[in-house]
Parts: sequence; structure tokens; C-alpha cells
Amino acid sequence: MSRVCELTGKKAMVGNNVSHAMNKTKRKFDANLIKKRFYIPEEDKWVTLKVSTSALKTINKIGISAAIKEARAKGFYK
Repeated sequence: MSRVCELTGKKAMVGNNVSHAMNKTKRKFDANLIKKRFYIPEEDKWVTLKVSTSALKTINKIGISAAIKEARAKGFYK
């Protein structure tokens, strides 16, 4: 499974490693993802999501139901 946040769509970015001599080689910046279980009271079930830590802060602020609703509207979740 790819390293993509299921709620925000965040994924790896590409950049450069830059040495002291200013030599540049390609590298990848992975998204900061964690696997977390959430309880959705409206559906009375548990779901396991791979979310970024910034999405986790959003869930703590607005709630899991609102976050999933927003992700569905943007096309990131199911």
C-alpha cells in the first residue's frame, strides 16, 4: 500500500540532498503517517486509517465524523 494519507491525500515529495560542496542528489520526503483506529459513533463501528499527523490534529479539533465527511467531499476517502 502506498504511503498516502487517507484523509488529506498527503504523499511523498521529491527534493535534493545537498552536500557541503553543493552536490545535489535526488531524495524523497515521506509523509509523516501513522496507523490509527477510530470509533465512529454514527455508524457504530471502528475503522483503521493511515493518517498523517497533521490530519490527526485536525481530527482532534473537528472530530472524526466531520473529517471523514470532508475527505469524502474532496474524494480522498472511499
